[in-house]
Amino acid sequence: MGMVVLVLLAALAAGGFVGVLVRSGRREAEAEKARLAEQARIQAVRSMEAVWSMDPLKFEEYVADLCRRDGCTDVSRVGATNDLGADVMGQLPDGRKIVVQCKRYAKHRTVGSPDLQKFNGTARSEHGADVPLFVASCKFTKQARAFAARHDLFLIDVDLLGFWNSGTALTTLLDLDIGRSGTNRKLTPDN
Repeated sequence: MGMVVLVLLAALAAGGFVGVLVRSGRREAEAEKARLAEQARIQAVRSMEAVWSMDPLKFEEYVADLCRRDGCTDVSRVGATNDLGADVMGQLPDGRKIVVQCKRYAKHRTVGSPDLQKFNGTARSEHGADVPLFVASCKFTKQARAFAARHDLFLIDVDLLGFWNSGTALTTLLDLDIGRSGTNRKLTPDN
């Protein structure tokens, strides 16, 4: 009988030890997941240094290349003086026409509502956009994000641009709605 009790106690102790290991493994997995997410965020911001050093023409070509990478077809950089707000045009993988306005500003600047109002006035009526997309290397003001939400404009700010640059597909970014979420705080020049 004593031997049975000892075996039973040993089995309970082993089961408790296994439970502790499982919980510890879960905590480690969650910590690793958080660490990887933070590392991805930092890498996305670091990769933006090259973007901020581009001239506006190179930035437009960079955005066109990202569209091509993500399966867009008939992509062309059309930006020039008097381009009526279209810097890049093409077809999304599902066939919808995308018209892109690109603003390569310093990271501490913001894009305001007047820029979006001009783009909104031409993207659909002049260029026939199904998906009017405004891509900026900085933040959008709160007013600009509210305007975009009211007029169904798609916005990619500096944060989303970093993730797009790091491999997130354009179609995934179009599903996000930074017009109603996100931040509009300016970055400081040394961020």
